[in-house]
Amino acid sequence: MRRVAVGLALLIALVACGERAAPDDQALHRDVVNLSNGAEVTFDATVLDNPVESGGHERFHVKATTSEELEIDHNTSLAAYVPVHPGDHVVIHGELYVDPGPRIGVHCTHATTSSGCPNSGWIMFGSTYYE
Repeated sequence: MRRVAVGLALLIALVACGERAAPDDQALHRDVVNLSNGAEVTFDATVLDNPVESGGHERFHVKATTSEELEIDHNTSLAAYVPVHPGDHVVIHGELYVDPGPRIGVHCTHATTSSGCPNSGWIMFGSTYYE
């Protein structure tokens, strides 16, 4: 019986490793309020403007369900362009940044990791993941 329980626990852990993070809008809100630069976040949002290409990055603004407005800085040299327009719903997984000003946004929304982006991220639009 114990071997069955251990095997079942291992199987559940392996299945769980392949799943993406679920949106946690309240955690995003707490991280923004606390100016938690570098926090890994996953949240629901509505696109506010059309993306602008700038230096190999697609930049656009979103409004989270908890009312925060954030800049999304999506590296298009590492991930596919996201064809969003104002009013579109997205789910974003990346790293929160707080710049002087204060400008708050999310970057590291790509699967390729680096020293500046140690965790892979993504943007879900419709049923497609852009990573």
